[in-house]
Amino acid sequence: MKTDPVLHFFCGKMASGKTTLSKKLASDHNAVLISEDIWLSKLYPKESSTFDDYLRYSSRLKPVVLQHVQDILAQRISVVLDFPGNVPSQRQWFRSIFEAAKVNHMLHYIVVPDSLCKKQLRKRNAEQPEGSMIMSEAEFDYITTYFQPPTADEGFNIIRYDPN
Repeated sequence: MKTDPVLHFFCGKMASGKTTLSKKLASDHNAVLISEDIWLSKLYPKESSTFDDYLRYSSRLKPVVLQHVQDILAQRISVVLDFPGNVPSQRQWFRSIFEAAKVNHMLHYIVVPDSLCKKQLRKRNAEQPEGSMIMSEAEFDYITTYFQPPTADEGFNIIRYDPN
């Protein structure tokens, strides 16, 4: 028996474990997984090397992904979007998808200390999994200054993952 489709998306600092969790959720919920990092690395392999590049190419990708995800959800298939929702404007993009598709959603909020993120970042840099870019701890610190956790007044269904 098919269940109602759900759009799963994430909030968490760089290297907090969003991609690892996205893979588990896709498997657990028999959902389609769409990874921004992989799509960007395939579509713009030589163009994306800085945070500004990421912002530019991510903004090009989102309109295509939005329609694609809405089409998948319309087929009553859940989707796990491994895209960051680390600031309110990013989370509003997710809202535009699930509201237009008239489906339920789940914001998976991963709360881990910067020290653990940096440890995982070093591991990711060494292993270089598909779609990942090598990022320094200085870049982590810079990007983290923009991070804004979700608030209750944003009105999302939130599952919080906190190691404490």
